Amino acid sequence: MNAPSDKTRIKRLAKRAAYDADTVHAILDAQPFCSVGYIFKGVPFVTPTMQWREGNHIYWHGSSASRALEASEDAEVCVNVTLIDGMVMARSAFNHSVNYRSVMAFGKAFKVSDPAEKEQKMKTFVDTLFPGRWEMLREMSKQEFKATMILGLELNEVSAKVRNGGPGDDEEDFALPIWAGVIPMQTQFLAPMDCPRLPEGLTPPEHVTKYRIG
Repeated sequence: MNAPSDKTRIKRLAKRAAYDADTVHAILDAQPFCSVGYIFKGVPFVTPTMQWREGNHIYWHGSSASRALEASEDAEVCVNVTLIDGMVMARSAFNHSVNYRSVMAFGKAFKVSDPAEKEQKMKTFVDTLFPGRWEMLREMSKQEFKATMILGLELNEVSAKVRNGGPGDDEEDFALPIWAGVIPMQTQFLAPMDCPRLPEGLTPPEHVTKYRIG
């Protein structure tokens, strides 16, 4: 991971910035949902998708006919991942805030073309989310394999920004009789729901019943 560039250097509230691999990787691993920004025919677009990390690279997939992937291949993109950890309630409207962790990465996206590598990436994606699931699934058809495209991005131009803690009220406001604090937020996974057409006697595996991210 390189030193901050003009694009990744945090200028506003620089104290919240982090550029180390441990911080960046932890955020990416905790949130598979991301947004990819790209230019298509001169117009900016942002497409939500799922990402996964392997070492100092992230990857995302989509349809081989996808406009988003077609426009992103060998092009400059911006990938963002954000987690919200709490709503910060202050004593003034101006000082309300959000506790969050975010990563923004820039670079040229590349296509994973080698068939063996592409299949391995697909397996890693599935098993990163649901450990051990790939081996349980039916084999991917040739058409499904052909219809899937994977792009990658090396994490060279990347920064993290993190806000935590309570409200940053003005000193003279702390004595005001107004409740202030943090409403914590977290992702909650509920009990799995069986597919209505599930054969009788099948029960969800451990990677379903004990599902978690990060």
